[in-house]
Amino acid sequence: MWYVSTRGMAPRVDFEGALFSGYAPDGGLYMPEELPQLDRETLRQWSTLSYPDLVKELCALFIGPQLISRDDLTGLIDRAFSRFRHKEVVHLSRLRNGLNVLELWHGVTYAFKDLSLGCTAQFLQRFLEKRKQRVTVVGRLPPSSHPGTSGDTGSAAIESVHGAKNVDIIVLLPKGHCTRIQELQMTTVLRENVHVFGVEGNSDELDEPIKAVFADVAFVKKHNLMSLNSINWSRVLVQMAHHFFAYFRCAPSLDTDPLPAVEVVVPTGAAGNLAAGCIAQKMGLPIHLAVAVNCNDIIHRTVQRGDFSLSRAVKPTLASAMDIQVPYNMERIFWLLSGSDSQGTRALMEQFERTQSVSLPEELHSKLSEAVASESVSDETITQTMSRCWEENWYLLCPHSAVAVSYHYQQTDRQQPSPPRCCLAPASAAKFPEAVLAAGLTPETPPEILALESKEARCAAMRKGDDWTLMLRDTIEKLSRQQVISA
Repeated sequence: MWYVSTRGMAPRVDFEGALFSGYAPDGGLYMPEELPQLDRETLRQWSTLSYPDLVKELCALFIGPQLISRDDLTGLIDRAFSRFRHKEVVHLSRLRNGLNVLELWHGVTYAFKDLSLGCTAQFLQRFLEKRKQRVTVVGRLPPSSHPGTSGDTGSAAIESVHGAKNVDIIVLLPKGHCTRIQELQMTTVLRENVHVFGVEGNSDELDEPIKAVFADVAFVKKHNLMSLNSINWSRVLVQMAHHFFAYFRCAPSLDTDPLPAVEVVVPTGAAGNLAAGCIAQKMGLPIHLAVAVNCNDIIHRTVQRGDFSLSRAVKPTLASAMDIQVPYNMERIFWLLSGSDSQGTRALMEQFERTQSVSLPEELHSKLSEAVASESVSDETITQTMSRCWEENWYLLCPHSAVAVSYHYQQTDRQQPSPPRCCLAPASAAKFPEAVLAAGLTPETPPEILALESKEARCAAMRKGDDWTLMLRDTIEKLSRQQVISA
């Protein structure tokens, strides 16, 4: 299996190359050169598989036995999911009036990123052992998105690699811009390879030192720096399993011809889960996709009007992990729906990077709106949805899951005929007590989260007036020196 850049100007790479690269050298994102087509018989065979076994089947297709044998792949994925609280790893809750909620948050940090980052970290460590190399992961999202790291990405990345002998991780934490729980999940992991900075600055200020470090290509190469955010193909690959599992659990029967459809509702910020769903669709999974966003609505405007343009600023919302201006995985979707048109994708994205605004070509917009429905949801609707779901089901939603469920309620209230529907739930309500209180409900805090308050915390300060770029470079250089001494 080979991977090519969405912009068509970089050499093709194998899975290992895509894993270590993040962005392609031409600024594009890696995608499979060809997508395997799944016939009806394969789908029927997969329909009885557990979630971990679906991940194994998908990874076997996209990694290849010459890089990781099937037995080794099984071991890596089992290890990735070994600390999940639910025996199924993910769990489908069937609630009243056709509401199906796929809980993707049974990992250690109570968020969906535990699934893809856990597997990605296992693949990374496997290849590092083979290469006899170390890397330093810098917790960072691309410019114009959330800089530094969103709370869930940072904590899940730390959880996935803490204690690893060939990985150091540096996370920049914007003080006051994560929930208390998210902050504690990062600062209470007291491992030698985990380095957390609490930065006294807003998102734009926090981005500057990270951009400066990654812009120094020689420095990045010398110190083996990399990112594990959702530009990384490995994370999109694992997220495809969400859609297959949702389909197999919600489809009424696989004995009809054609196979029945299931609508999967994807709450998203950076569009990684949405890109995974579009790829699954292209492989032959009969799903309809609906994307649900908060009032940071660039994806909704793109689907509805072809208007792929930045708003003036990110609006803070209750669904904070989706407060993103640039949904960078949309580039993968544009490339996929345009029939792998790398020249067109490159022109589109370069124009967007220059002007921060682009209108999709008519044909591409038409294909996007055929493939995906969309909705944008206000904070008021989020709290109303959380409250309604509690009243009807005694079930607490996190604000991000409520964004998806609000789409379901809109459709059922209109009494529109529709296929079975499954809403992806990316996080537990336990992580967002402030939003639960805003909905007039009582937070339920698990013992593991309560215990965070009594743990020792460690966090280095980046204060106003400090040279943050110099501090970050010094930390990276110090880690490299320690690696040389211990080698």
